[in-house]
Amino acid sequence: MKRRLLRSIRRNKDGATAVEFALVVPMFFMLVFSILEAGWFFFVDSAVNQAAANAARLIRTGQAQNGISKDDFYNEICNIVDTFGSCDELLTIDIARFGDFNALAADLSSQVCRDQDDPTIEGAQFSEADYGVQREIVRVRVCLLYKPINPAIGLDLKQTTHGFRELKSVTIFRNEPFED
Repeated sequence: MKRRLLRSIRRNKDGATAVEFALVVPMFFMLVFSILEAGWFFFVDSAVNQAAANAARLIRTGQAQNGISKDDFYNEICNIVDTFGSCDELLTIDIARFGDFNALAADLSSQVCRDQDDPTIEGAQFSEADYGVQREIVRVRVCLLYKPINPAIGLDLKQTTHGFRELKSVTIFRNEPFED
């Protein structure tokens, strides 16, 4: 009787595939969603970098100095990154100008990003005078707070207290000799 039962158990393979599937599928989906999360993160990071580069070009070529207001400049970047969330809560832009590269190298200030715990941080950390003049060195820093789709998987990056990642882009250039 025991032998017959043991033989029956050894021969009966029904459900083995279901058990193997149940063991493998969670890891497979974790891998797939991690890849999607990483791809989306790099897409958002690329969009922030491109928005900063496009806006910096306005300054470098003198277009910003010829009538682009602080709000218009902010909106120039916001129009690209607003797909990823509200600019009023997530976007911070800092522009500073320097007389030479030694002054730039001496500036050790850290980039400021918006924070839900500190509502006094403005999105536009600059004035129109910071666009600079011909041949002046300008630094444009953009910070976008990015909320991951699933923070439990994917990239293991530093998080803010509210679960956001800080995507930062810095562009440094010398203004071209444009006409005033």
